[in-house]
Amino acid sequence: MLKEGCGVIGIWGESEASRLAYFGLYALQHRGQEGCGIVTADGSKLHIVKGKGLVSDVFHNDKIFGKLPGNAAIGHNRYSTTGEKSYGNVQPLLIRFRGGEIACVHNGNLVNSAPLRRHLIDTGSVLRGDSDTEPIMHLVARSKKPTVPEMVEDALSQVQGAYSVIFITPDYLIAARDPYGFRPLEMGKLGDGYIIARESCAFDIVGAEYIREIKPGEILVIDKDGNTNSCFPFEKKREAFCIFELIYFSRPDSRIFDVNVDKVRRDLGRRLAVESPVDADMVISVPDSSNSAALGYAQEAGIPFEIGFIRNHYIGRTFINPGQLERDIDAKIKYNPVKGVIKKKRVVIVDDSIVRGTTISKLVRMIKSAGAKEVHLRISSPPIRFPCFYGVDTPTKEELIASYKSAEEIRKLTGADSLKYLSLEGMLSLSALPEHSWCTACFDGKYPVL
Repeated sequence: MLKEGCGVIGIWGESEASRLAYFGLYALQHRGQEGCGIVTADGSKLHIVKGKGLVSDVFHNDKIFGKLPGNAAIGHNRYSTTGEKSYGNVQPLLIRFRGGEIACVHNGNLVNSAPLRRHLIDTGSVLRGDSDTEPIMHLVARSKKPTVPEMVEDALSQVQGAYSVIFITPDYLIAARDPYGFRPLEMGKLGDGYIIARESCAFDIVGAEYIREIKPGEILVIDKDGNTNSCFPFEKKREAFCIFELIYFSRPDSRIFDVNVDKVRRDLGRRLAVESPVDADMVISVPDSSNSAALGYAQEAGIPFEIGFIRNHYIGRTFINPGQLERDIDAKIKYNPVKGVIKKKRVVIVDDSIVRGTTISKLVRMIKSAGAKEVHLRISSPPIRFPCFYGVDTPTKEELIASYKSAEEIRKLTGADSLKYLSLEGMLSLSALPEHSWCTACFDGKYPVL
């Protein structure tokens, strides 16, 4: 079972909290397209609006914000890999319990979700959805601790795996990150208040100042007076920051894990050019997530960078759409080659990863049909051979083409003239990477926790 690579945001201490959360969700729309929602706190109660679809679909007119009063808010973009595509699984989740009202947004995957659900059902709980966020809320509601922050701490002490989570009550905003630090969670200053988000690009759109990341194992509590308090109640674990966040998921203009994403991706491209040079006329990227890596490759190789694909930005990210049919359709209409640039040229296509192989095969055929003399694939990450259990949509090895085909077999399948991946050693040797321990389980099968 997997959970979503969703976008999460929290706002505290701003009179236009719901609108700020809305704009932040726009910046995080690449994190999930299936559903979204916002909960606000007005000092005495919580208010919720959520639905299936994009941010623009759910918050489609100005009147909706009249239903979301208050100076605090949390928001969520859903990308589902655990749970059905039902309204009940759209977040935030809001419950009423002995402590009053509490709502939650969650990103990550709990590896002990299944036994937790069985235990909760066996001991009388009624679970309405099938996401692994709902058990967290039941654990909070069942806690015997005297205060809401202590209840949250108690609940999180019983879960295992990856989570970046934000809770809201009329009196508190509470943000927490798992002890391994799998998923990023960043903190910023917003006027006299605060903003918490999955990526710092959500800060820029609302004019917030970046402060720091929420640390692995940290629970940050902001009370109704704006006072902040942090604690680290869990047993310290080895850091296992998801390297795929830097390779693909995050926006290049974001800062996560104490590093600028664009800087790392350019270095990935440079290292790839050193490891796998090719005699070619131009370098093109698969927009948008591989733009930075392609620029780095071109700069290091001394080959001109050209715009070889035009991307239809009204089509979502093919990797995170829920079904294979949608992926196939999207891949066909998402990109179009620039024929005048490509014709009779030797082309290097730089992409950030090959997961299922669906998109890249179509792109190679597009470029060859546009008249390219040669097409060489360069991938700025190692082959993805193992499923992720911490929040990426790769539920089985059978869906990962590199798990059962060699690079040469994949090259033949795509029709490329050559195919080279970045080595695992080369990736981890980058000077741009901060001094963290990285989770590379999708490449080497070494899982930090199961």
